[in-house]
Amino acid sequence: MTADDSFGRLDDDDYPAYTMGRAAEMLGTTQGFLRAIGKARLITPLRSEGGHRRYSRYQLRIAARARELVDQGTPIEAACRIIILEDQLGEAQRINAEYRRAAESANPTAAA
Repeated sequence: MTADDSFGRLDDDDYPAYTMGRAAEMLGTTQGFLRAIGKARLITPLRSEGGHRRYSRYQLRIAARARELVDQGTPIEAACRIIILEDQLGEAQRINAEYRRAAESANPTAAA
């Protein structure tokens, strides 16, 4: 990968640009917290060639949501489960809306 390729990926939400230390610093949490949400399978950081964890901006947003719940007193395992369920609900709602749009376009008189 060239430097030009790397710069182009900086806008990619899924690009693992952040080290564990930097991610923890950005979130105002500990590296142990990041390990714990990884162990709970909320996020799975990519690994560098040297085996170090790397986090994407998308993963940092998920981790920030987990930290928010934990800061409110929710146990970390429960916080991770809540976030997973929120994500599944959002995906189900998106699919439902797609089906609804498809049904309405197939039968436009039924929607009226």
